[in-house]
Amino acid sequence: MRTWVNRLLQNEQAGLLLALILLCVVLSFLSPVFFTALNIKNVLRDAALVAIAGIGMVMVILLGEIDLSVGSVQAVAGIVAVAVLNSFSSVSVALAATLFAGACIGLINGLLITRAQINSLIATLGMMAILRGGAMVSTQAVSIQGAVDSFIEIGTGHLGPLPMPVLIAFLLLALFFYVLHYTTFGRYVYAVGGNPQAARLSGLPVERIRIAVFVIAGLLAALSAFILASRLNSGQPNAGLGFELQVIAAVILGGISLTGGVGTLAGALIGILILTVLSNGLVLLNVSSFYHDIARGIVIILAVYLDTRRKQSLVRRMRSGMR
Repeated sequence: MRTWVNRLLQNEQAGLLLALILLCVVLSFLSPVFFTALNIKNVLRDAALVAIAGIGMVMVILLGEIDLSVGSVQAVAGIVAVAVLNSFSSVSVALAATLFAGACIGLINGLLITRAQINSLIATLGMMAILRGGAMVSTQAVSIQGAVDSFIEIGTGHLGPLPMPVLIAFLLLALFFYVLHYTTFGRYVYAVGGNPQAARLSGLPVERIRIAVFVIAGLLAALSAFILASRLNSGQPNAGLGFELQVIAAVILGGISLTGGVGTLAGALIGILILTVLSNGLVLLNVSSFYHDIARGIVIILAVYLDTRRKQSLVRRMRSGMR
């Protein structure tokens, strides 16, 4: 049994893919609705929102940092999107304003961490509270309804058989897979996360890389918020509650190490699919939403445990190789 577990830990993506397949098989027996076309589209739409924000979270965690402001960014960026949309009656202007807001939030996070030397956990936790409070104050805790009909096409429309959010997520995943694995910037991200001191001594602009990654994370979180606001046709101050934990749990479950420098987008995508399918299955089985939080907490603990086991397994292999 221990040998089998160790093999899965060494080939983590195969183990995750097997877990995803088994989960789908179990849910297909428990609910006849699970494998219907409509439900599969719903799963993919939900996974797309997590995946878009998750790309930024992957890059942040690869640096050995964390971003807890993602959920609050969803609220603020969604409100900005609908407010600008209603003022200018232009989807493109609303999108530009939303992305600008996300980039500014990411820039502030990056500057707090690099210039003010505040731990990323504390900096983004503070930003999370500020943004959530700002969203509530600016709207008096009331959602803002969209007034442009074409806005909802982004969140609910299709291009052929594919929902638009899924297509957007797929294109972004392909783009950032290339960036992380085939560009100098991607290699720098892994280098800084793996050993920031060595990266600095090698002449890499460590602080600028950190700031750039947090800006990218803010942009992608804002884009996810824009799509969610389009899907709901409203900006809601309570949007994204607990979203940051969902994103973090999914990418860590997918093999992104909390200590930085280790992990791939492919593994993170599988982790996102596992968590999304699990949440969808609980809804189909009419499980109370309170249990969803319990399940998410268990997944977070499991993800951190697996991350610890992976590091222990790597250390053992390195020691045995040195003998």
